[in-house]
Amino acid sequence: MTPTATHCPYCSLQCGISMVAGDRPATLVPQEDFPTNRGGLCSKGWTAADLLDHPDRLLTPLVRTVPGDRASAFREASWDEAIDRVADGIRDAQQRFGLDSVGVFGGGGLTNEKAYTLGKFARVALRTSAIDYNGRFCMSSAATAGNRAFGVDRGLPFPLSDISDTAAILLVGANPADTMPPAMQYFDAGRAAGARHIVVDPRRTATADGAAVHLAPLPGTDLALANGLLHIAIRDGLVDETYIAERTTGFASVRASVAAYWPDRVERITGVGVDQLREVAHLLAQAPSAMILTARGAEQHSNGTETAQAYINLALALGLPGKRASGYGTITGQGNGQGGREHGQKADQLPGYRRLDDPKARAHVAAVWGVDPDELPAPGKSAFEMLDRLGTDGGVSALLVLASNVVVSAPDANRVRSRLAALDMLVVSDIFLSETAAVADVVLPTAQWAEEDGTMTNLEGRVIRRKKALPPPAGVLDDLQMLRRLATKLGRGQYFSEDPQTVFDELRRASAGGIADYAGISYDRIDAEKGVFWPCPSTDHPGTPRLFAYGFPTPDGRARFFRVQHREPAEVPDPDYPYVLTTGRLLTQYQSGTQTRRLRATMVPDPHVQLHPDLARRLGIGASDMVQLRTRRGAAVFRAQLSEAIRPEVLFVPFHWGGASNANALTDAALDPYSKMPEFKVCAVSLARVGGPDDLDLLTRLPDQPEVLGFAESASHPTRRPPVARAHRSPHRSPPPHRKDAIVHTKNRFLQGIYQFTGAGIDKPVPLDAALSYVVPDGSVAQALYFRGGNTARELIAVVLMRDGVPMRYFPIGAKADVHVPLRVVEDLEGGTAVELYLAAPEGLSGSVVIDVGLVEV
Repeated sequence: MTPTATHCPYCSLQCGISMVAGDRPATLVPQEDFPTNRGGLCSKGWTAADLLDHPDRLLTPLVRTVPGDRASAFREASWDEAIDRVADGIRDAQQRFGLDSVGVFGGGGLTNEKAYTLGKFARVALRTSAIDYNGRFCMSSAATAGNRAFGVDRGLPFPLSDISDTAAILLVGANPADTMPPAMQYFDAGRAAGARHIVVDPRRTATADGAAVHLAPLPGTDLALANGLLHIAIRDGLVDETYIAERTTGFASVRASVAAYWPDRVERITGVGVDQLREVAHLLAQAPSAMILTARGAEQHSNGTETAQAYINLALALGLPGKRASGYGTITGQGNGQGGREHGQKADQLPGYRRLDDPKARAHVAAVWGVDPDELPAPGKSAFEMLDRLGTDGGVSALLVLASNVVVSAPDANRVRSRLAALDMLVVSDIFLSETAAVADVVLPTAQWAEEDGTMTNLEGRVIRRKKALPPPAGVLDDLQMLRRLATKLGRGQYFSEDPQTVFDELRRASAGGIADYAGISYDRIDAEKGVFWPCPSTDHPGTPRLFAYGFPTPDGRARFFRVQHREPAEVPDPDYPYVLTTGRLLTQYQSGTQTRRLRATMVPDPHVQLHPDLARRLGIGASDMVQLRTRRGAAVFRAQLSEAIRPEVLFVPFHWGGASNANALTDAALDPYSKMPEFKVCAVSLARVGGPDDLDLLTRLPDQPEVLGFAESASHPTRRPPVARAHRSPHRSPPPHRKDAIVHTKNRFLQGIYQFTGAGIDKPVPLDAALSYVVPDGSVAQALYFRGGNTARELIAVVLMRDGVPMRYFPIGAKADVHVPLRVVEDLEGGTAVELYLAAPEGLSGSVVIDVGLVEV
């Protein structure tokens, strides 16, 4: 039988494979000539076909025996019955609570055609603003920083093969040796030719083992590290002043801000030695070509956007973007993590990476869709914000989930599970009964990767073809077919097609003229050219493998520096939770493990926690013992894995398991104010031995969990709408009543210290120190309570309270004097507000200033 040229279903590398699928089971081998993997394939790719006929596969829709009661058993149902139930639930929710009471949650593994259709389905069939996807948990911080700095977000703005030609690479928070092994051939080729690689990771990973330099900072300090490297580059005359002058804007502000990141201070913050900092800065600056690559380790933080921006600042200062075999890039994670965020799954986005709040963009896309622009909803809430409001007043009442397992993959998983329980209807489309599908009202089986046609966009921005190699099992629909059936049942079927090529041709028209312009890309071109790089605005355009050679897609053609300051993670260790927890991926597993945990021949035997032997000895923990990790949000059990490859105060857990070993039961949902990325990569944790190596029951028995704070009990959230009387509502699904004795939780915040200064002019306020900054957490409100200050200089100075870069209040301090100002009349500082203290003093005046500002966070 003729092999079908297609692609691996897992990571963003999207390795080319050839598949033979006559009589099942299907077999596959890597394509030797596909330009991304060139014959390489990891263990996950080799076993991908094994899941097509797995005995756990869903082959028919499932509904609850007692409608509305998720404690009742599932039973098989016809597609007509299942679609009727879903449509009835949608109508009921929207009639009672409005259009936005129905939500959609997508995934970064959907083809471009399905991601595009899902966004269109939300806005045209449901007419809801409530849509987002799990890519918000993956690429959003780097995407936000890239758009701000470069005017475009494409993970790698150059082909992967350029890596082999690069003389120096700084790899921050990435472990491609485990997460995408075929890509290592390019890193290996570079090192063989003399390239020097630097890996930044709190663990000595397989990737770090092959590097010339390994930096092991404390999790949550990557931004300070980047600012410290830029400080050295400026101090030692290593920056490219010509490039900065000709191709960028905003460097003066960044130059002033990183002056506070002298090497000794950065060493105290990060734990990385001064000599290593200097070595890395000089290595990058003096190499004939250099790349800075970031990934989730640097970006999955409540300051992830600013951290990515700090590394972009460093790359721009060294003159790297647009230079051959050089630049800044971010390593996309999910299979269609790039394309999945370009065509409408995000809450604020339309196809082509257009903004939903842009009238011109709305008019263009509405014309392609054949609807009035005024019918399109406004931007909605981001992924976690939507999940955290499920079942509340103004939140989603009925949720449709495609290609995502939020019970395992979302932060603060116990809270998310409780929010799912508050829904009136949960519908999940998946290939297996995932942890999220297991708590749904309706489960819809879907086709797998080898059973559908479509396109994906890999980490390079290369649009490739996923080709159908065999039909899905009888009775299984693909998502395009399912969405069209559901749209038809809702009276909007005329706007949708279930033919992938028809959908892609419409996507091309919808994306035309946008940032991610696919207008010139066709199925035939993809087949002929082994993929086409966007932007590709016309059929005679060659595509764009490399961006920024001649300019940046910004209004003035220049890249933008942004001043960013290090701040502590939202949660730091204390006596109750004395260690730092970080999470990540394993070689043999993928995402929430819904697929790979079923491949027992290749999986890690048990979920484990990696910890340093010194810590284990102090706590009486032996190799392979069972240990319990606990944070303020939850508890989970893992097998202890002792390793000297990790910092002594850091614990590492993989996030591929649910149940008793759900790493995201532990993680913090503090959100980045710009990207709305949760703080997956750092939180405070405690650790205790709970059993020996043979106590396997502990891995299957859910440990006691702390009480989940009710939504209505948080002063920063709206109150839950009252229960609506419905005959089928089960008691466990009724929202808990509003507590009249709820405590308002507050935190005191202080900006204080003694600082040396040299004035730049009384009318020229300048940043005083990076420590004097604070970002109000998303969902909270802060108020300034008082200011106290002292001045040792012989002339008047002023401390300036800045709000989002704009002066909010001046506090004059006389010569050799002090001042105390109670702030009785203040305005609320909403979540995401950046508060900083600047100092204005006569030019050349030097002295010391004592500062104490008190704030309260509610």
